[in-house]
Amino acid sequence: MFGRTLKRVAAIHDISCLGKCSLTVALPIISAAGVEVSVIPTAILSTPTGGFENFTYRDLTDDMLSVAEHWITTGARFDAVYSGFLGSFDQIEIVSQIIDKLREEGTLIIVDPVIGDNGRLYSVFDEKFPAEMKKLCSKADIIVPNLTEAILIVGDDYKEGPYSSEYIDDLLVRLSSLGPSRVVLTGICTDSSEIAVATYDANTGKKEYFFNEHVEGFFHGTGDVFASVLTAGLMRGLSVSQAASVAADFTVECIKRTHRSGTDYRLGINFEEGLCTLSEKISEKLL
Repeated sequence: MFGRTLKRVAAIHDISCLGKCSLTVALPIISAAGVEVSVIPTAILSTPTGGFENFTYRDLTDDMLSVAEHWITTGARFDAVYSGFLGSFDQIEIVSQIIDKLREEGTLIIVDPVIGDNGRLYSVFDEKFPAEMKKLCSKADIIVPNLTEAILIVGDDYKEGPYSSEYIDDLLVRLSSLGPSRVVLTGICTDSSEIAVATYDANTGKKEYFFNEHVEGFFHGTGDVFASVLTAGLMRGLSVSQAASVAADFTVECIKRTHRSGTDYRLGINFEEGLCTLSEKISEKLL
């Protein structure tokens, strides 16, 4: 069904032992789509940081580069490198080095610049962090920021939406000018009832928007679900716009499922019950 050889992604994220975010999202979602995942854990936490106190944290910064270097000695090759939340300046620099070591002709570099949401930086970062993340974005082929992250990276002052299409179009181009040829922007508020994802391909100049129902509430881990589905779709041969469309629909379905169940939003969204059909949804776009 997927060919004789699976595509392989190197996923660089942290692990929450309880809850659904980062590697506990990326590994099952990308694997369920028929793509092999190799992992470089950046840290191990007892729970996600959002909404929890007194969580445990084991920093794995010192192990990250040596994992990639050992991979190289085995002759392993990677079709994509996909990074998410990085907890320090050191980790950003190490991921940059890992990209240099693993990148070959055709290797896709996908950076999800996880630094903030709802108009502000996450509390673990200082005001200098967006500039460092900006440097990592410059090495990517594709970046997947939410609207807050995009605004912080380009250095604009954050303002509450709704946003005009002219502003978003300009923001997409400015993000691409940092280095990535393709940009996928999430969390765009158009009005109270809808939320949008926008894509931009600098090679063609094409911009596309995908709209979904806005579900009230703050749901943890949605960005990780979206970026992981996007990565899976790209590895299966979808265009950026096709992969973004599948990722947006899948993520909203997960949010609605979680909302209906009334479960603890801090633990992430219910993506598991959608995994059985994810590969089919990607395949339908290829027809």
